[in-house]
Parts: sequence; C-alpha cells; structure tokens
Amino acid sequence: MREDSLSPLIVILGPTAAGKSALGIALALRFNGEIVSADSRQVYRGMDIGTAKVTPAEQALVPHHLLDIADPHDLYSASQFQHAAITAINDILHRGRVPFLVGGSPHYIQAVVDNLNMPRVPPQPELRAALERRPLADLLAQLEELDPLSAATIDRNNPRRVQRALEVCLVTGRPFSEQRGTGQPLYATLLLGIRWPRPVLYARIDARIDERMQQGLVQEVQRLLAQGLTHERLDALGLEYRFVSRLLRGEFVDEAEMVQRLKYATHDFVRRQLAWFRKDQRILWIEGGDQMVQEAEPKVYAFLTAIH
Repeated sequence: MREDSLSPLIVILGPTAAGKSALGIALALRFNGEIVSADSRQVYRGMDIGTAKVTPAEQALVPHHLLDIADPHDLYSASQFQHAAITAINDILHRGRVPFLVGGSPHYIQAVVDNLNMPRVPPQPELRAALERRPLADLLAQLEELDPLSAATIDRNNPRRVQRALEVCLVTGRPFSEQRGTGQPLYATLLLGIRWPRPVLYARIDARIDERMQQGLVQEVQRLLAQGLTHERLDALGLEYRFVSRLLRGEFVDEAEMVQRLKYATHDFVRRQLAWFRKDQRILWIEGGDQMVQEAEPKVYAFLTAIH
C-alpha cells in the first residue's frame, strides 16, 4: 500500500524531560488533534507524580488516551499497548481528528509505527523459574549475546524486564528487538523528536526530580505500598519508584543521597534512550526551547497537506 494513501499519525518523541507533553498539547490544539500516550508507566493508575503524568487541567485542553488504564499490581505488556493504541488511533481518525502519539518509550512507539508482529508469548513458568534463580549479571550477559540492542536499551536493573526479554528470545528463537512488522504500515507517520544540548537536558532532569520530590513523590510511593504493592513490584516500575522504595527500606543515608543517586541514574537512562532514537533516521529533530512549537508547526502542516 502506498504510504501517501494512508491516514496520518504524528509522533512526538524524545528523552525524559524534553517537553514532549507540552509540545503534543500545543500541536494537537493547533491541528484538531487528540493525544495517545506512548509511556510504559503512565498506563498505571495512581502513578502520577513519578511518571510526570499530564494534569487533569492539561487533559481538559486536549483528549488524552491510554492514561490510567491498568492496575499497577498487573503487568501491562507492549503487546497490550500496541492493540490499545491502534484501536485508539483508528477511533480518532474515524472521528475526523488527527492522532498524536506522544511519549518516550521507544519500544511502544516502534510497536505502532512499524506495526511490529509482537510476540504473544505467554509466560513460561518453568523457564521463568529457571531464569529467576540466575544472577542478574548472568542474564544480562546472555541477553547481550542473543539480543545486543535490547541489552543496550533495556532497564538493566529490572530483573523482570531482562527475564522477559530473554524468555521471548529463547521461546521464539529470534531477538526481541528485531521483531519484524507485517510489511504493511498502518499509517503515514511523521516522527518529530525534541533534542536539547546534553548539559541543558541533564539540568532539566535534575530540576524535574526536585519538583517531583516537592510534589510528594515519597508520599505517592507510600500510598502504593499501602495499596498492597510490594517493594519488588516498585523496583519494576521505573527509577523514581525503585529509588524511593530503596529509601524507605533504609538503603540510603538520607533523602538527599537518594535524590542525587536518582539524578545520576536518570542521566544514564536518558543516554540509552537517545542511543535508541539515534538509530532511527526517519526522525526529524527540532530544538527544545521557546521556539519548538513554532519550529514544529510548519513541519506538521506540510506533512498533513501532503497526506491529504
């Protein structure tokens, strides 16, 4: 199928703290759009501060989809996201509006943009039990051998993510990161990435972590624990939840040490995000800052004009 005969999808991507949500809202307002979140943690209810979820006021400006759709006790997979995102995008298009896929989870974005043939591999209890008995370092070494790209971009401190990637590799016989699409793209896609000079991006990350602490990140984690989430589950829900969980378990001298360690870990995570995005030559990069909306608007207008 010719791409110029497909319906449009605009993707706003970039690293943590790049300003994706604000740009997505501004462009959706300008181009009669709705936003589909492509964030692997914003799908979970009750995880607002730690995921920098858009506020109710921001959601009132533009319809948002795939926020607060899963219980944090449950694992929400990339395959589930792909199905839900495509359903939401098609509904937006059916109503004559423009879908914006906005987020920083590269595999979630790729699942939709490249129409990946996501492996519907159910958990393998015996294999999973065997993987759980092995040290994380051994699992990472095997993943690096079987699937170097996943090993480079995965959350290396999250045993469940590493175990799952290995599980899929071993069951399907092919790398998790090299799943092939159907060969038929679903949408004509414009990928817009936001970039900042590295020192500026790190400063933005640090400021956002400080803001999250002031907003009550520790109290949010305490509420999740009170709702029955285990510390092991919090470890799997991203850096902010992992580090606060460790703080509450007494693994840091004080909150100040935890915050500094979290900032460094987030810088490292962003480096891996950027490494993934750099591999995609389709991304049109715009400079972060006061002019990014003005820089993005003509690119979106030209894309939509060409499609229609």
